[in-house]
Amino acid sequence: MGIFVFLPLVLPLTAWPIARLAAHRLHPRTATTLLTGVSCVMAVCSTVCLALLMVVGTAQLPGNPLPDGWSDPEVRESVPRHEIAGKAAIPALIAAVASCARALLHHHRVRRRAHQALEGLPRTEVAVLPDSQSYAYALPGGPRDRVVVSTAMLTSLGSRERRALFAHERAHLAARHHRHLLLVELAACANPFLRPLRTAVAYTTERWANEEAALAVGSRKTVARAIGRAALVSRGTPAPTLAGLAEPGPLPRRVAALLGPAPAARSWPPVFTAVGLALWTATTGTLLSAMFSANSAVTLLLLLHAATPL
Repeated sequence: MGIFVFLPLVLPLTAWPIARLAAHRLHPRTATTLLTGVSCVMAVCSTVCLALLMVVGTAQLPGNPLPDGWSDPEVRESVPRHEIAGKAAIPALIAAVASCARALLHHHRVRRRAHQALEGLPRTEVAVLPDSQSYAYALPGGPRDRVVVSTAMLTSLGSRERRALFAHERAHLAARHHRHLLLVELAACANPFLRPLRTAVAYTTERWANEEAALAVGSRKTVARAIGRAALVSRGTPAPTLAGLAEPGPLPRRVAALLGPAPAARSWPPVFTAVGLALWTATTGTLLSAMFSANSAVTLLLLLHAATPL
C-alpha cells in the first residue's frame, strides 16, 4: 500500500481554500452542493484508509479472528512500516465511528422530540407554539415537513418580515438543507480536517435560503431586516443539523450579502481566478483521495487473498 494509504487522511487540507472562497464567490446553491459532495467523498475515502490500516494492525494482535496467513512475515514485509500505524488506526477508527453514531443519534433524537412537541396541533404547514422564547426553524419528516415558530418570534417581526421568515424556512425544506447539514456533520466527525467545510456549508445553506426568500417576497432589504431582528431575540435551532432563520455565525456577512446585488448563477468559475484555482485544487484532492483509497483497498485485498490458505 505504501504511503498512498495515508494521503486520503490529509488530502482534505486541499479543500480548505475552496471552503473559504466558495461561500463568497459562488452562488450559495452551487457552493452548498459542491462542498457537501467534496466532504462526503473525502470522509468516505479517509474512513476506508483507516479501516485498511486497522486490518494491518489487527492481524498482529493476539487472538485475532483473521486467518493465520494474514500475519505471515512475508505479508508483513509487503506492507512495511504499517504495523505501528495499523495499531494506531484501531482506536482512531473506533473514535470516528462512535462520533458519527453520536451525531446521527442526536439528530434523530432532536427531530423526534420536536415532532412530539407538535402532537395535538393542527397538521398545517406552519406550527405556531405559544412560547416566550423566540425561535423559528424548518422541521423535516414526520407526517409532513413543517415550519416551527414561536409566538415570541412572530411578535418581534413585522408583517413583511414574517413573510420573509416563512419563505426562508420553506426554502430550507424545499432544498432539503437538513440533509446537507447532516452529511457535512458526519464528514467532520469522520475526519476533523473537514470541519471548515462543515462551517462553510452551514453558512451557504443560510445564504441559499436567504436568496430564495428574497425572490419570494420581492425585497432583499426586507429579508435582511428579518434576519437582523430575529438574530437579536432568537435562541437558535435545536440542533446544528436543522436550519433556521437566525442561525449563529457570520450574521453581518449574511446581511451584507443581501444588501448587495444578487449572486450570479454561473456554476463553474474561470480557472485563472482565486476561486477557480481553489476549486480545481479541491477537485484534484478529491479525485486523488478516491484513487489512493481504491488503490490501497485493491492492493491489500489481493495481498490478503494470496496469503489466505484455501
